[in-house]
Amino acid sequence: MTYKELYDWGRGELKSAGISEAELDARLLLEYVCGTGRNHLLVHGDRLVDIQEQRNYENLIDRRKKRIPLQHLTGVQEFMGLAFQVNEHVLIPRQDTEILVEEALRNLHDGMRVLDLCTGSGCILISLLHYSNDCEGVGTDISREALTVARQNGERLLGTSVFSGTQDSSLCSGKSISFVQGDLFEKVEGKFDMIVSNPPYICREVIDTLMPEVREHEPLLALDGGEDGLAFYRRIMEECRAHLYGGGMLFLEIGYDQAGDVRQLMETAGFLEIHVTKDYGGLDRVVYGTLGF
Repeated sequence: MTYKELYDWGRGELKSAGISEAELDARLLLEYVCGTGRNHLLVHGDRLVDIQEQRNYENLIDRRKKRIPLQHLTGVQEFMGLAFQVNEHVLIPRQDTEILVEEALRNLHDGMRVLDLCTGSGCILISLLHYSNDCEGVGTDISREALTVARQNGERLLGTSVFSGTQDSSLCSGKSISFVQGDLFEKVEGKFDMIVSNPPYICREVIDTLMPEVREHEPLLALDGGEDGLAFYRRIMEECRAHLYGGGMLFLEIGYDQAGDVRQLMETAGFLEIHVTKDYGGLDRVVYGTLGF
């Protein structure tokens, strides 16, 4: 079978299974199996595909038809121009979360200390350190399996060994990073110039209505924000003062309808100059502010 014929078969199989982005997923999986680029289909579509590559592709298409996320099949998701390893233990990085990183980067200066709560794959913290100088980062997560992924990403993308605990941070090219297992601030030591977080914010009753790729294959711990979706924001506001310098900044990703509630929580907690930033779809996505002295 030729490369083009195999792609056409994969696209048809995914379409029949109701996969919304059948063309894209079929192409990306074929490129993953064959080690080819995005132009290969157009330029070399008539080349014969090795029988083992064909079998591997057929297997991946079958798994994608069962609504296993594309990123779990390839093990990689691009975020902020970096390739992050992902699996079933971490939330797959979304493009909308890049808004949070971009806003934080505008306010991140050399030598700052950054805390990332609910770090997951580490995509937020690692991106901030990758695009800054001489900053120190600490990421926390309650999941040991998630932190294994985060450490692997830190080692590969920052070019350094990453250790557990705030006292065992690693340093490479002026970038210091460590990951700590704990519930939000539970194991955090010291204060920070900036706190960032993409916490669980889906209302519990809504989770069953999410796409199968999300509700069946991404970690519930990273999705469930309590009865009203605001449980983690309340806890962050209650506990952050002990770990954020006066004049320090807090950046939070939110659900599209949570800006008003989170803004009010921040105001009550003593934050000033609170801003709401929209995502690429025009929906409220990030709330951030400065802690008063």
